Amino acid sequence: MESPKPITARAIFAGGCFWCMQAEFEQAPGVISVTAGYTGGTIKNPTYEEVSSGATGHAEAIEVVYDPAKIAYVTLLDIFWSNIDPMDAGGQLHDRGTQYRTAIFYTTDDQRILAETSKQKVEDKLKKPIATEISKADEFYPAEDYHQDYYKKNPIRFKAYELGSGREEHLKEIWGK
Repeated sequence: MESPKPITARAIFAGGCFWCMQAEFEQAPGVISVTAGYTGGTIKNPTYEEVSSGATGHAEAIEVVYDPAKIAYVTLLDIFWSNIDPMDAGGQLHDRGTQYRTAIFYTTDDQRILAETSKQKVEDKLKKPIATEISKADEFYPAEDYHQDYYKKNPIRFKAYELGSGREEHLKEIWGK
């Protein structure tokens, strides 16, 4: 007898560079897939060039498909927060513009409530205003194939990008990890 397929759920996060976010979430047990893409803007089927211009309103984002029996949405929120600068309204690190903003795009009312609660906890912890948006998810558009699993396909370039951005040091300053 074939074992039943897990019931899955979706979470959508924008945390600046989607390459960095994809790498962090794919490691979590219970995450089934992570897709780099675009959401939160005004045009259908945007390209990387259109989104990176800042003119579409879209953010670079990831769609996380996960098994809620193996990983809770609050755990995904913890991963998200620990991998961004939630106080930066202008983008993330050297990626500047609204296309690199931080946001949680909720797909259910439960996700909205959990996201709002976690945002308040982060604000209480950091004692600074949090710029991260919480918005209802709309259409998610997968990015071009060359962006999917970029950190695996191009490990040397990815590492150079990550080191050049100062990401690790900056996150240590905020989160102390």
